[in-house]
Amino acid sequence: MKDKILEKLDELESNESIRILYACESGSRAWGFASPDSDYDVRFIYTRPSTDYLRIDEVKDYADLPVDEVLDISGWDIRKALKLFLKSNGPLYEWLQSPIIYRQHTDFVDELRKLMPAYFNPRAGGHHYLSMAYKTLAEDLAGDRVKLKRYFYALRPALACLWIVERHEVPPMEFEILRLLITDTVIHQEVDELLARKANVAETAMIEPVSVLNQWLQDMISRCREAVPRLEDKRMGTEELDDLLRNYLL
Repeated sequence: MKDKILEKLDELESNESIRILYACESGSRAWGFASPDSDYDVRFIYTRPSTDYLRIDEVKDYADLPVDEVLDISGWDIRKALKLFLKSNGPLYEWLQSPIIYRQHTDFVDELRKLMPAYFNPRAGGHHYLSMAYKTLAEDLAGDRVKLKRYFYALRPALACLWIVERHEVPPMEFEILRLLITDTVIHQEVDELLARKANVAETAMIEPVSVLNQWLQDMISRCREAVPRLEDKRMGTEELDDLLRNYLL
């Protein structure tokens, strides 16, 4: 599959006249809880020729390929990515930590990673993950039958928010690291059981709600809701990011 992904990235570079600086896996395969039929969520950051940024009309700030059952490939222009980095965009900060990297031609991402601790806004990050966890619990885990995978789409952001609340730093992308925050052995056992089941069933698999996990999620969300507004609302200037933009234009 990696060869096919690289072929598609080459196709995008040729068709869009771009250079991909970094491409990685961003979904459940990178988070650590893929199902047998999970698709590949490939995300990338690219740059265009410098003349494209010196026009009255702004150029498109994203590039993608049609989504199918196996591949979901899309990316952001470097300027868009850096603007979102300044805002502590959750998905982007995760891309930069992905354990599955498909392409990295330059030092761009290494330089951006070094800036993450200084630029990360704990309050913005906390609100992002808190909203994700609350919405998933309220909308996807409240019925008599729920999708198994939705538990991980609630647990991961809840733990990421808790990580920010407790450590005031960028939360890791991988679920196995995040779950180190869980202190209750019963919750760990329930998570282990769901992970084992998810590894052997389709993405659409349904289960009965796990009441102990629902209650744990509710407790963590309540705790984070009280703590997040008190987190630091850090604001940084653009000088270092401006330099990065200029250094990596084609």
